Amino acid sequence: MSSATGKGLYLGIDIGGSGIKGAPVDLDKGEFASERKRIETPKKATPEAVAEIVAQIAEGFADEVGEDSPVGVTVPAVVHHGVTRSAANIDDSWIDTDADKLFTKVLGRSVVVMNDADAAGEAEVHYGAGKDVKGVVLMTTLGTGIGSALFVDGRLVPNTELGHLELDGAEAEDRAASSVREDEDLSWKAWAERLQRYYRHLEDLFWPELIIVGGGVSKKADSFLPLLDLRTKIVPAALRNDAGIIGAAWHAKHTKD
Repeated sequence: MSSATGKGLYLGIDIGGSGIKGAPVDLDKGEFASERKRIETPKKATPEAVAEIVAQIAEGFADEVGEDSPVGVTVPAVVHHGVTRSAANIDDSWIDTDADKLFTKVLGRSVVVMNDADAAGEAEVHYGAGKDVKGVVLMTTLGTGIGSALFVDGRLVPNTELGHLELDGAEAEDRAASSVREDEDLSWKAWAERLQRYYRHLEDLFWPELIIVGGGVSKKADSFLPLLDLRTKIVPAALRNDAGIIGAAWHAKHTKD
């Protein structure tokens, strides 16, 4: 089996509500070293069921990524010292699960678990839209909910969960997530009005140098970002759906180091 350190490859695996995806990542380039593998997330997405699929994906890349390197895994949850403290679009049994310990046992190797939005942010800050930006950088992922990742001079402030800030008397993600636009059949203009209030609130709190917008809807950034009137530069994510896997791999290597 080849050495990951020699090749510069680390494995990143991104757990989502519908699919679990993984790929070896060339951290010198910030890109996949081979085509990713994807397996459907089980309907009963318990930690044990998901861990078995993560192990399958890891085994599929056994010839490319050395067994001495840690694996980075993202979960849609707050992760505090390797323990998942919440659960979004996965089974509630994740709450208070020692995910680091579980994955390390099932995979038989060191595993580093982190929040999915934080992982996407790591990728964007080190390889994408936020590369070389000093000061405060804020990333939000607009999807089923709103995820967030906050950085100061390239260093992550983990588990910010800024989708849960209040907006118009409700949680922001219940008013301004991409899924809400679809469910309520909002026009781009109507949705942008909600995003305007949300992002203005964020910039008043954090005074960022840059806001990065991720999530699948970022592919249509030209339909809504120009409608926003902010003092902060706001741009779409550069790495799109690859960001979670790349960020997980980056975090695994640098946590080990």
